[in-house]
Amino acid sequence: MEQLSFFAEAGQSKGLPTELLEYRPGFIDDDGLLEHFIATIPWKQSTQKMWDKEYLTPRLTSWHGDVGTDYSVSGKISNPNPWTPELLSIKSLVEPLSGITFNSVLLNYYRDGNDSVAWHSDRESVLGKNPIIASVSFGQVRSFDIRNKADHSEHYSVKLEHGSFLLMKAGLQEHWEHRIAKSTKPMKARVNLTFRVVV
Repeated sequence: MEQLSFFAEAGQSKGLPTELLEYRPGFIDDDGLLEHFIATIPWKQSTQKMWDKEYLTPRLTSWHGDVGTDYSVSGKISNPNPWTPELLSIKSLVEPLSGITFNSVLLNYYRDGNDSVAWHSDRESVLGKNPIIASVSFGQVRSFDIRNKADHSEHYSVKLEHGSFLLMKAGLQEHWEHRIAKSTKPMKARVNLTFRVVV
């Protein structure tokens, strides 16, 4: 059973490790993108096998990218959907800040507070060693929690606001886990884009 968020209700945790994370609120100012993505992206709900049972993943996803950037989403191999003009436009904005050229993006659609993603690291072999991932959020503010794999008492939280940018730097996936926890409070829709490099 997934744990509810144990972090503060507002703001960012003190001492956020900026060598691993960079957060910029107000990165994109466009109120129409959330509704556009919800209406036009070919969303899918995956299943995951846990304890010999199949469970629906508590969010919708869509994988987009260059031809050949196949990716495993929740254990299922996903061929990329084509780039859209909106995704390419956002990609062109995040690349200068990230110092990297991305060839793919995973979109996650959190419909309400029941949708979530459990503790994990993005360490799939197709992402190479110490991947750099750029994240852009639209819609409902949700807490992005991270914790040290070796010491869970070392944890931080970032409130991902509408139009915000988060850069997960090299080393984060190796030594830390992250999640978006379920919420007991009413939550509206949120769409998150995570730009990646499939090698």
